[in-house]
Amino acid sequence: MVGQVTESAGETTVRAHITVSGRVQGVGYRAFAARVATRRGLSGGVRNLDDGRVQLDVEGKKSVIEALLHELQKGPPAARVTKIETEWSAATDRFSSFSIWY
Repeated sequence: MVGQVTESAGETTVRAHITVSGRVQGVGYRAFAARVATRRGLSGGVRNLDDGRVQLDVEGKKSVIEALLHELQKGPPAARVTKIETEWSAATDRFSSFSIWY
């Protein structure tokens, strides 16, 4: 159901557009984010932005994405996250897995 909130086991499937600021490029942050998202069964992708931030588009259960956000705040050992911005919307169901976008 494109553009609609879907429900699974009593919990809605949503989309989160996440922007991570800090020392998050050149420290393995995208690979870290992809590992965590894949392990949690989320779909979408992660990319570097030209301004030094990292951006994720993630779809899945809201509680699972919230757990992902907690892990993203920590990041890999060399990262230093200073800010995470999240915009929530309805799931699009356009992703079948989680990818690193270049």
